Amino acid sequence: MLAINFFTNEEKKLITSAILEAEKNTSGEIRVHVSNQCNEDVKDCAAWWFAKLKMHKTKLRNGVLFYIAVKDRKFAILGDKGINAVTEDDFWDRIRDTVLEEFKQENFAGGIHSGILMAGEQLKRHFPYEKGDVNELPNEISFGEKS
Repeated sequence: MLAINFFTNEEKKLITSAILEAEKNTSGEIRVHVSNQCNEDVKDCAAWWFAKLKMHKTKLRNGVLFYIAVKDRKFAILGDKGINAVTEDDFWDRIRDTVLEEFKQENFAGGIHSGILMAGEQLKRHFPYEKGDVNELPNEISFGEKS
């Protein structure tokens, strides 16, 4: 299966709605990127996409990326330095474990949905929405290969 076809249209809507819900109460930004392959450490692939998607350019450095390489069955969550500075050391591990439990049941969209909402709670706690906040990054799922 190719990355672009990994989620059904309904699943894409579920994920996008989770991003909208999570970002409703925070200045934080959440993205999901899906590629076919990651031929290196998954965190390195996620970091490459984090930079490519310009997630490090948010005002408060509070972006979060959910990265999936479908053919290699790899998954990572990456937070920018603003959110990493204020969350507990095991925060991303707890979200990863929740997501992977859903993945084991072949519920990929549901896992990403749950992880996004968990990340949104921390973003809301540490980076609450303030009047005038703007959506700095697109909410749609991005697809593509590292070049």
